[in-house]
Amino acid sequence: MSIGSRRDLKELKRVGRVVARALEEMRRAARPGMTTAALDAVGAAVLKRHGARSAPAAEYGFPGCACISVGDEVAHGVPGARVLRAGDVIKLDVTAELGGYIADAAVTVVLDGAPPAHHALAASARRALAAALAVARAGGAIAAIGRTVEDVAKGDGFFVVRELCGHGVGRRVHEEPTIPNFFTPRTRGQLTDGLVVAIEPILSERAARLVTAADGWTLRADNGAVGVQEEHTVVIRDGLPPLVLTAAA
Repeated sequence: MSIGSRRDLKELKRVGRVVARALEEMRRAARPGMTTAALDAVGAAVLKRHGARSAPAAEYGFPGCACISVGDEVAHGVPGARVLRAGDVIKLDVTAELGGYIADAAVTVVLDGAPPAHHALAASARRALAAALAVARAGGAIAAIGRTVEDVAKGDGFFVVRELCGHGVGRRVHEEPTIPNFFTPRTRGQLTDGLVVAIEPILSERAARLVTAADGWTLRADNGAVGVQEEHTVVIRDGLPPLVLTAAA
């Protein structure tokens, strides 16, 4: 969607704050010995407190509030009985709906005990997101975002997970445009003033393909490679950096 009124912006900011709070409380709660279901309950409580609901659950029937993916589970992990362990790399992905508006964000949490390479991988995803935001301007090519993310990942010695992309958001979880995290001349179009998008670098420590787990949702690296993800929902602006709706308050 694109911002069409003051109400649009106000409501998107409101749901963006809820997503940010859910992620922050989940990040603080994550610890060894905790199940992913218990961690999911932390995020669900935040959404409930603010009158929001899980957009993936409502729109797609996802069996949880947040996607919680651990290690080589790159994305869309289903919360459950899995127990977190020291050194785990955890992707927390929260997409909430409130008043008909949707915001989407993700963070990677690396628990104490992880090898330096996994901390470096998570840091690379954060750098890639920051660099992508820096080039996301009205009038700029959509393809520039993927080129930027890919350049950061390659420069750090890591790899883009090519099957997963950023996307438009706002009224539905996934809207146009699709925003790959790598450069391809097939990515056409320009960013426009007021466009609402989720920019989400997803990287892995080794080149990998994704396979769907037996639960029908979780996407894993086919070779056991650890993945990371960082994501914000933003509003594209003309001549200004994008307005980040899901930044921590």
